[in-house]
Amino acid sequence: MHTHDSDIAILGGGLAGGLIALALARLRPELRIVLIEAAKLCGGNHVWSCFASDVPPGAEWLVEPLTAARWTGYDVRFPKVQRRLDTPYRSLTGELLDSALRAALPADALLTGVSVTSTTPNSVTLSDGRRLPVGAVIDARGFAGLPGMTGGWQKFLGQMLRLREPHGLTRPVVMDATVDQSDGYRFVYCLPFSPTEVFVEDTYYADSPDLDVPLLTARIADYCHGAGWQVEQVMRQETGVLPVVGQGEVAALWPQDDGIARAGVRAGLFHPLTSYSLPTALRLALHIASLTDLSGQNLAAATRKFAARHWQSGSYYRMLSSMLFGASDPPSRYRMLQRFYALRPGLIERFYAGESTLADKARVLAGRPPVPVTAALAVLAGRRKLASLENIE
Repeated sequence: MHTHDSDIAILGGGLAGGLIALALARLRPELRIVLIEAAKLCGGNHVWSCFASDVPPGAEWLVEPLTAARWTGYDVRFPKVQRRLDTPYRSLTGELLDSALRAALPADALLTGVSVTSTTPNSVTLSDGRRLPVGAVIDARGFAGLPGMTGGWQKFLGQMLRLREPHGLTRPVVMDATVDQSDGYRFVYCLPFSPTEVFVEDTYYADSPDLDVPLLTARIADYCHGAGWQVEQVMRQETGVLPVVGQGEVAALWPQDDGIARAGVRAGLFHPLTSYSLPTALRLALHIASLTDLSGQNLAAATRKFAARHWQSGSYYRMLSSMLFGASDPPSRYRMLQRFYALRPGLIERFYAGESTLADKARVLAGRPPVPVTAALAVLAGRRKLASLENIE
């Protein structure tokens, strides 16, 4: 007889928690799961993009229902590098994640519009007073600060725009860094969803998490004006402030032996330099679904071990983050990415997936360094301190 209402409670219906729920619903249908999301809809107001190569072989079924658009390649633009890359690219949306979860889960397995006030390894207490006995808990509630870690921030504002006339784009512009660089590494990101609908995002890497929404809104308007686009309607808007990690230890995110599994950014499961979390979220969802023992204790230990391996493999990317924020002055940071995007497409794909080979790493560092050597040595020696990532506010 069961002593709990559900085998697994997943806290948070964003990308990480949603993918875990979908993987378990498909691969472990014998389990009773409950997904708890504070908002009325899962997925949030988000667009996530990835290379087709980010999806593990045989796992296309997991992202296909979430895919709103796909393209055969993408463009990048820098002051000295203009390039078309033929790596297939796709975008996923929060709306489609919500739809997929509602189709895959029983109605009573999806609790939305209610937040979690407290949790133990075997129970969840909700804001409406309910207490749910569960077999295990996976906390995937997103970024809540990274104690003991330093680095910088990737900040963005994106708008889905309807234009009066066709925009003329046939593929995404993943980075247009020909824009003003006065406030850190900045680029504009454009996704053409239809001939007259385009998602435009203004993104920059900065030392502070402060997000100036009016400024970024004006930047997008200026960019559209420069492109000759007349905006008829702002269909929706999203903002974000994501950590870019240079130094720290992942153990700080995992209270010792608290018996709660973690996923997503809260668990340190993201790319230290790009803040890119989708490839790792996919791998973790499939890994959890493959576990024979999904008891609370084993699930907590398994996700901790997964996060530790991911963190260990990210040391090279954290070093590059340190160089970006500690050895480059803000207006010159684009040079590191400009140099990177002149390299081979396969190297770029592996870099974003967090799977760079030793040869890839050597190639990225080869040649004339894009940052001052003395500044780079100061960073490596720990003489230059980076910003704290402990608090987002």
